[in-house]
Amino acid sequence: MQRRKFLALASVAALSLTVAACDTPAAAPGASSGKKPYIAIVSKGFQHQFWQSVKQGAEKAAKEFNVDISFEGPDKETNVQQQMDQLNNAMAKNPQALALAALDSKAAEGVLEDAQSRKIPVIAFDSGVDSDIPVATASTDNKAAAAEAARHLAGLLGNKGEVAIIGHSQTATSGTDRRDGFVDYLKSNAPDITIVDIQYADGDQAKSTDAAKSIMTAHPNLAGMYGTNEGAAIGVVNAVKEAGKTGRLVIVGFDSGKAQMDAIKDGLMAGAVTQNPVGIGYETVKAAVAAIKGEKVEKVIDTGFYWYDKTNIADPKIAANLYE
Repeated sequence: MQRRKFLALASVAALSLTVAACDTPAAAPGASSGKKPYIAIVSKGFQHQFWQSVKQGAEKAAKEFNVDISFEGPDKETNVQQQMDQLNNAMAKNPQALALAALDSKAAEGVLEDAQSRKIPVIAFDSGVDSDIPVATASTDNKAAAAEAARHLAGLLGNKGEVAIIGHSQTATSGTDRRDGFVDYLKSNAPDITIVDIQYADGDQAKSTDAAKSIMTAHPNLAGMYGTNEGAAIGVVNAVKEAGKTGRLVIVGFDSGKAQMDAIKDGLMAGAVTQNPVGIGYETVKAAVAAIKGEKVEKVIDTGFYWYDKTNIADPKIAANLYE
């Protein structure tokens, strides 16, 4: 009798556990198993080599700090709705931290507020997020990077001569910082170099070519030019070639890209400053881990940059941060 009673009770207990298990939601794909913290990373894009390098850095940090991550981004860097879908899906997986490079800060505001209410720390990266909610932003110091380009141009010109700038934007922070860092360096360190003109061409190669041609016509003694992004820099290269002044003007640029790398290898450009996407990914995950632990993180994390030219473009450390 006692044995039958025990078996009956055991059956009820087993049934209760089965029902409880059925009522428990399954873990979302990619979410933490409980053994490791899970960090969801949503970037501005995914296919471009720049974002693949960011992903590489994030994966390196994830392995080092023993955390799980997911990394995704929209097919195009104009597809705000796709990024919002990815953000909402990421939040549905209950991450311990969220990392975001926002295409549209206003569109992402609701997700950021949701994360804040659930005490999920947010780390912004690359261009970051126009919000006070992120506990840290990992990005390039564009002013310092532009100053590095100016330093190299000044050295190549013997700290004298006339130069000009083709900017990609006079409203976006990246554009103004890349302009101002360059200008401020020359004013402070190379007073015998004169900036004769600054024109803006939206990063468009054709517009940049026309702007550079106009400057060269107005200033026949021009010795050097600086383009603040790849489109601007290649526009300058094209203008110099079309004007038959190859080798007579020193050209420096910003960012990477196949056309710019080819121009440097071919001697058409002296060199350029590249961002450090691997470092951006690494520092993003590192900051997220610290935030999960409740540790203090720097509000702004400078991820560094590299000057590259014909002499070091094949260096593995540099090559890992060049993106097409």
